[in-house]
Amino acid sequence: MRSRYSAFVLGLGEYLVTTWHPRTRPDHVDTSGVVWTGIDIVDVVDGGAQDSRGVVEFVAHHTGGDLHERSRFERRAGRWFYLDGTS
Repeated sequence: MRSRYSAFVLGLGEYLVTTWHPRTRPDHVDTSGVVWTGIDIVDVVDGGAQDSRGVVEFVAHHTGGDLHERSRFERRAGRWFYLDGTS
């Protein structure tokens, strides 16, 4: 989760695409136009070493406001992938 937030901050769209689950992944991620200023993790469900799924709820702050999302992740071949999220 934190690596994806850092990728948004740094404008690393390709990293975001490669860490997005193949079933829900877009062709491109536009990282322009938003200045991110911080992130607070609100809740974490599963996502440990023995889990295949996990959920992270967070509030990401930017100069235009906040993004509050509950994100689902899935482990594939030992790596975590962003599946989807709800605001």
